[in-house]
Amino acid sequence: MAGMGTVHSLGGVADSSRTLGSRQLATLVAATAGERPGYRALAQGVRTLLLDGRIPLHTRLPAERELAGALSVSRATVTAAYDLLREGGYAVSRRGAGTWTELPAGRRPANVASFPDGADTIDLAMAAPAAPEAEYAEALALAGARLTGHLRTPGYHPLGLPELRAAVAERYTRRGLPTLPDQILVTTGAQQALSLVMGLLARPGDRVLVESPSYANGLDAIRYAGLRMTPVPVTDDGWDGELMECALRQTAPRLAYLIPDFHNPTGALMGPEQRARLLRSARATGTWLLVDETMAEMALDVPAPAPLASLARHGEGEQVVTVGSLSKTHWGGLRIGWVRASSRLITELAATRIHRDMASSVLDQLVAIELLPGMDEVLVTRLAQMRERRAALAGALSHHFPEWRWQLPPGGLTLWVDLGRPIAGALCDAALAHGVRLQGGARFAADPGTHEHRLRLPYCMPPEVTREAVRRLAATLSAGLPATPRELDRPHWVA
Repeated sequence: MAGMGTVHSLGGVADSSRTLGSRQLATLVAATAGERPGYRALAQGVRTLLLDGRIPLHTRLPAERELAGALSVSRATVTAAYDLLREGGYAVSRRGAGTWTELPAGRRPANVASFPDGADTIDLAMAAPAAPEAEYAEALALAGARLTGHLRTPGYHPLGLPELRAAVAERYTRRGLPTLPDQILVTTGAQQALSLVMGLLARPGDRVLVESPSYANGLDAIRYAGLRMTPVPVTDDGWDGELMECALRQTAPRLAYLIPDFHNPTGALMGPEQRARLLRSARATGTWLLVDETMAEMALDVPAPAPLASLARHGEGEQVVTVGSLSKTHWGGLRIGWVRASSRLITELAATRIHRDMASSVLDQLVAIELLPGMDEVLVTRLAQMRERRAALAGALSHHFPEWRWQLPPGGLTLWVDLGRPIAGALCDAALAHGVRLQGGARFAADPGTHEHRLRLPYCMPPEVTREAVRRLAATLSAGLPATPRELDRPHWVA
């Protein structure tokens, strides 16, 4: 019998520190299954939340009596719901250790779902272009030659290779933010950078201001860390500076996670006055600003913005932590990201990353060292390509779906499309059968159940592929949508 420390289940090991609060679960369930759900609706709500990545796997569920009180239902209702979850393989119980989330064989949660089978499937869930092949091949060859000199060393560099840190720092300096190499931590992609910063600067239960919609994997990292989200809207018109300032003042969050540069998924660009106002407000409330700049150089119609931290006045920049990567400018398969912060914070972050992955790949870092000096030349070709592909997507949508609406973004990689009715989940399910993989707006929502009338559509594929994908979407709608979306069977992995 497992003790209170761990629960050994079919899917893995659960840490007893990962416990879902009754009020937290009640809030999530109420948004998907109603304020006072019956036992079947309660079980279905938990299953949906688990598979959508909003409840972590191997997490202890609230005690039956506590959840019944939070939902204002009878304990028998919760008992019956937990029984259904156990019967379906979505929960496991051990005497004295409680009930824990689990998955049946063959099911995966949203944030680790695999790509659908079928070579003919067009994937419109991934906002990431293919690599610039010629430049990457040349960089790889040069990196291979450099690698020989590293083979006689252990190969662990928790802070990153000094030459790469210097190259990233020089890039920030050229963009208007003077930076030293010791202000850079190289990470295994921007996603690790986000998780490291959240883990160091916040504790479970701390409040985090987020945009809604926002980058789905960033929101997942916040949920996984057990942080409480305070959403502020990003609309077709961008940010409401007064509303954001009010949210900061009223909640005084420990952290604010923001994407001011060609926002993912809306493509909005925050103006200089809003940035300055944000910096002042965060300084007044003692809030750390975690700024995601992975899209910052994907500027299609305007000059690439200077880093937000470059606008900080004396004392304001100390609370700004900037995250970036080569995933959008070059290739997502090159797992190189970074954090730009004070040298003291960088040292603390490096210490926390050691127990996770020790260090990033030396070979990937060497490739990045070769790519960074020629980044401007790569961007000239890349941005022209994205403008062409954006036009192809917008044109195809206008032809097949004249009733849909969107704002043409000045940069970034996606259109945030308003379908006019809440059919995104059903459309995504039905489109998969027609060979198109999509992600509905709910995947990017801070609050469950919102943005169901939206689709995020990337323009990262060749025009002919994009046009075929939109044609298939039109065929999907012509064939009719199911009355109820099959959320549990659809993969949700996005980038």
